[in-house]
Amino acid sequence: MIVKLNPQTREDELDKLTLTLKQMELDVTLLPHTKGITLELHGIVTDDKLELITRLPKVIKTEKIQSPYKKASKQLHPDPSVIEVGNIKIGGGHFAMIGGPCSIEDKDQLEKTAEYVKEAGGNMLRGGAFKPRTSPYSFQGLGKSGLDIMSSVGQKLDMPIVSEVMSIDQIELFKDVDMFQVGARNMQNFDLLKALGKTNKPILLKRGMSATIQEWLMSAEYIMSEGNENVILCERGIRTFETTTRNTQDLSAIAIVKELSHLPIVIDPSHAAGRRDIIESLSLAAIAAGADGLIIETHPDPDHAESDGAQSLYPEQFKQLTEKVWKLHAFMKRLEKNRADQEII
Repeated sequence: MIVKLNPQTREDELDKLTLTLKQMELDVTLLPHTKGITLELHGIVTDDKLELITRLPKVIKTEKIQSPYKKASKQLHPDPSVIEVGNIKIGGGHFAMIGGPCSIEDKDQLEKTAEYVKEAGGNMLRGGAFKPRTSPYSFQGLGKSGLDIMSSVGQKLDMPIVSEVMSIDQIELFKDVDMFQVGARNMQNFDLLKALGKTNKPILLKRGMSATIQEWLMSAEYIMSEGNENVILCERGIRTFETTTRNTQDLSAIAIVKELSHLPIVIDPSHAAGRRDIIESLSLAAIAAGADGLIIETHPDPDHAESDGAQSLYPEQFKQLTEKVWKLHAFMKRLEKNRADQEII
């Protein structure tokens, strides 16, 4: 339950009120992300207790928490979260253009990719060191040596890096990675999510290929309930009956997430499409719908990539896309500012 207090409530009055609530066998938390003074109550609130609470001095309103994902809910955190990943911010008007190969193959490949990604306007580098593959015979990544290569390249170019963690025992290997990625197959690996929740590092949480939005947000809640609120959601396409694309990009997820949650949402059109020819269209549509970032697969030589070459952009394609992305993002920000100015008038 949420209890809103008179904004003029003094500290001593708040202490007295908190003590009274604790005597009702309720745990009390002061919510930092709401306007005014708002308390969150944990415990059983009977009708008798509710009547007493509404009559307490300085209490002006009580609300039931509607959603099962409390910390991820917009009800407890009305303003959009801004997550800092290295030297960039994501959410609340800050945009991430993340580019890089599906798999790290060697240092030369990653350096070439990172250089043209940054030159084109990308502000973050992606790359897989550990790769969950459908076939056990496919390239599984370089492992720890891949992370070392990525860390070296990221530091050299001053670019934050993101890579996928697949199990709890890998977490300690990611000390130089700026953001953990949880893949679609691990979205409901709750032991992994809880372990990541005990870190303070940002988490890019991909939606499971057949997961509902509520299930996705509940997975975010697993991380946040352990203390780590630096979660960024990633829509990477859902499995449908369509066969002309690898998955189906769910643009409606952007609007629904913005309605239900304060967490930023990034779109992965590469895995949604599974083919490079429509990635630009899906990317621009995602920005128009309000996405906080894109994560794009690109490779210096996609035709000879170890994995996902068909959905990886050529360097020139990435450059052309990035130019359009930043122009459209700037336009959408101006549009939003004009709308806000008109509402004030």
